[in-house]
Amino acid sequence: MTGRYQIHYGLQHSIIWHPQPSGLPLDEVTLPQRLKDSGYSTHIVGKWHLGFYKEEYTPTHRGFHTFYGYLTGAEDYWTHRQKGGLPGQPLTWSGLDLRDQDKPVLDQNGTYATHLFADKAIEIIAQHDKNKPLFLFLPLQAVHDPLQAPEEFISPYSHIEDPERRVYAAMATVMDQAVGNVTDALQRYGLWDNTVLIFSTDNGGRVDRGGNNWPLRGWKGSLWEGGVRGVGFVNSPLIKAKGRTSDALIHISDWFPTLVGLAGGSTNGTKPLDSHDVWEAISEGKPSPRKEILHNIDPMFNTVNTPQPHQWEGHMFNTSVHAAIRSGDWKLLTGDPGHASWVPPPSSNQPWEKPKDPPGKHLWLFNIREDPEERTDLSQEHPQVVQELLEKLSGYNRTAVPVFYPAFDPQANPALHGDVWGPWR
Repeated sequence: MTGRYQIHYGLQHSIIWHPQPSGLPLDEVTLPQRLKDSGYSTHIVGKWHLGFYKEEYTPTHRGFHTFYGYLTGAEDYWTHRQKGGLPGQPLTWSGLDLRDQDKPVLDQNGTYATHLFADKAIEIIAQHDKNKPLFLFLPLQAVHDPLQAPEEFISPYSHIEDPERRVYAAMATVMDQAVGNVTDALQRYGLWDNTVLIFSTDNGGRVDRGGNNWPLRGWKGSLWEGGVRGVGFVNSPLIKAKGRTSDALIHISDWFPTLVGLAGGSTNGTKPLDSHDVWEAISEGKPSPRKEILHNIDPMFNTVNTPQPHQWEGHMFNTSVHAAIRSGDWKLLTGDPGHASWVPPPSSNQPWEKPKDPPGKHLWLFNIREDPEERTDLSQEHPQVVQELLEKLSGYNRTAVPVFYPAFDPQANPALHGDVWGPWR
């Protein structure tokens, strides 16, 4: 949304929980703001999750002309309600989390969220003035938990024994149908010939919620490839070299300059970007201008308290801190990277494969092109590479702003605001 790494605006730890008075800082320029400057009609349908404790943090104050969706990180697919509460206490809070602009939507209880959001997106396409450019951001909740799907989509997967995997497959199928229906609408209403359609995941799957990243190591919330490696596709009549599979190095922040560039806009006036215009890599198959990715530096994550000694101890970067960087084919991880097992799909009937790392290990180096499963630590064989990547991490760390992770606020309770999640300050 900003073209910048999370370390540069204080959101490098965890997520924004709904009772937290937090949000994407207001001095950050967003992608829809830049596209609006270029004359685009900008719309978001689905998940926001960038803060809402004050009105000015909500989507229509951050560059979107319209918003239809939910403000928190997830909701019940049918009732559109979300639970919450204070740390260490039962989740006794509950409120509606579905809005049209700034008004609660009260008449969609029982409408499945993926259908609802796809239909709204199609409505926007149908009503759009073809003489004006369109930016439609459709962050569907699927396949995020809770695991829920219409029965008619679950029954075709009765052969899948694992119940969570069965529902997950159904949710993916509903999502696939939604993407197809939105694409059909773009064609039906005469917008397709000048459209770029981007579909992307945001992180690895949760293995305890039906997802699977096998044969990659780790899962959502970790810095292993199973947590950070994403898949997606770009479809457009504007692509010059069609029908390709690309392994170009691309980071989610790159969509900012790429789409602003496609729109004929400018990134002037933003804070320093950590991103690159990757359109030529996507459209023509040229090499990506991106050579490295800072996955994260999070000093509030589970810091290793009794680290195993190594030769880089006491150097320029504290290797007990949760961090990872990719440079070329090399990837360095430090601290506790998070969930570290290799988890086969449930249908394989194989047990989880746990790492054999010694207790307190807190530095790994992998050649990701040759070893995407992160099985062979090469830190001892390539100490100079470790040194170079630690220097890069140190350089990034010097530019990081302090983590902003405020305490939960009891005033966020929906019971105080008409049974609805929304701004409370």
